[in-house]
Amino acid sequence: MLMQYALIISVLLQIVAVIFVVSLTKSTKYNSSWILLAIGLFIMALRRVFELLLPYLDSSTAEYIQMINGWLAVLISILMVTGVFFIKKVLRYLSRIQEIRAENEKRIMNAVIHTEENERKRLAKDLHDGLGPLLSTVKMSLSALSMENSSANKKDLLENTLLTVNESIRSLKEISNNLSPHILENFGLNSAIQSFCSKINQTGKISIHFRTNLSEQRFKGNIEVILYRCVCELINNTLQHGEAKTILISLDQEGNILKFLYQDDGNGFDFQQVLLENKTGMGLHNLRTRIGSLNGIFKLESLPQEGVIVSIEIPDVK
Repeated sequence: MLMQYALIISVLLQIVAVIFVVSLTKSTKYNSSWILLAIGLFIMALRRVFELLLPYLDSSTAEYIQMINGWLAVLISILMVTGVFFIKKVLRYLSRIQEIRAENEKRIMNAVIHTEENERKRLAKDLHDGLGPLLSTVKMSLSALSMENSSANKKDLLENTLLTVNESIRSLKEISNNLSPHILENFGLNSAIQSFCSKINQTGKISIHFRTNLSEQRFKGNIEVILYRCVCELINNTLQHGEAKTILISLDQEGNILKFLYQDDGNGFDFQQVLLENKTGMGLHNLRTRIGSLNGIFKLESLPQEGVIVSIEIPDVK
């Protein structure tokens, strides 16, 4: 009696498996694999039904049923082997889908970066070519007025106005350069990073040491733009959150690989916790995504009170 209960449970489980496998036929292109497995499982359930009936049949019929069960076992084996063979095709198909999706994500990211940089350049050009000349004209007019004979109060007012215009012109140049640094476009990654680090060092708030074996090498695609934006983002994060005194940056080309290392002696943080809490981790997540669009490797190590270490490797830079 216990064996009969076991056979009944086996039949029910196999029928459930058949229903589940049939539901998978809509999920993949190669439906035949799941159909074959479903048929195999259904025949297995049918064999169990025959085994349940054996005690109630005469000897000749029981012998005939056992012979049928034997051939059904062979058929089940054939169906299972064929189904597994087609599942291999399904897995290859799904793997190819994943590769296509990853490639499309990289293309979309590259397109976003390219569009973003073009928009930065356009805005920087509009500021420099549009607003810049107007401010310069105002400056010349005020300079001419300040040189004329006038009351002391009026002259002081003109001089203050001239100082304000000068500050506006300097701010405009800084904004334009931050949006689209001409040094990066004209002289390359090495010069752009050195220029940015020099500007930060001039503030006296932190000491940045930059070392590289690059000279005037230029790199293809978005490599220069993405790495430059990474340097800016990492330094800004250190200034805003790290309270560090020193930053060490190295950028070396080794064969066909570009290796970048960033280290500060600041407060550090729990990287995984920051990502979970969705704080400044969004900027770091964007860095990792952008490096990923170059088929690069982005690694970050940090613990509270132990600073931050970021390493990036980008292949195929030549």
